[in-house]
Amino acid sequence: MNPYLKSVQPLDDYRLALEFENGEHRIFDLNPYLEIGVFKRLKNPAEFKTARVVAGSVEWSGEIDLSYDTLYLESRVAEATR
Repeated sequence: MNPYLKSVQPLDDYRLALEFENGEHRIFDLNPYLEIGVFKRLKNPAEFKTARVVAGSVEWSGEIDLSYDTLYLESRVAEATR
């Protein structure tokens, strides 16, 4: 079972900085989703930046969400900042 999402921070270029309950920090690239169905609405930067954690997943208004499994499996480990 993959860990639940603890926090999300929208970044430039439609990426999300994620922190999971297991302490991992990862980056999720939403760009591949922006031409699919309801995700097209997230091309609006103001809408994209409203991302929030709900029940361990990320959610935007208008019933747009991504599961913690998708976020974990399709993200990459964030590089340490110095």
